[in-house]
Amino acid sequence: MNPAIIALIGFTAWTILLGIGVISIRTFKVLKGEKKSNEFPSGIQHGSNFYWRLNRAHVNCVENLPIFATLVLIGAFVGVLDSTFAMVSQIILGARLIQTAAHLSSGSDIAVNVRFTGFVVQYGSFICLIWQILHKSGIV
Repeated sequence: MNPAIIALIGFTAWTILLGIGVISIRTFKVLKGEKKSNEFPSGIQHGSNFYWRLNRAHVNCVENLPIFATLVLIGAFVGVLDSTFAMVSQIILGARLIQTAAHLSSGSDIAVNVRFTGFVVQYGSFICLIWQILHKSGIV
């Protein structure tokens, strides 16, 4: 299997794992009677700092997974999944994991800077994949 596809599977699995974390915390709070199932407002900070960072990290993955998936699937469809495309895809997954780890660790200045760096690396890599698709397809 192409490493770009494996990186996409890894990104997807990571997103699911974070979602399971959010679901687990919510379920535990409901079962313990600490919260009602409708007491988790979307987009409004609630719960512990760690829970909120986990929630936001999951949402960040959900927001970026479609971009990554679209690029990898287009790359596969047009036949441009070479070693460079694979390497850039692996960089995206690595940057996502680093961004999430920093997000979960704390809200300190250094953690926010690491998160932002991971974000910038991912978006720069997305642009690189777009360029590779367009260039290798003969569009540019």
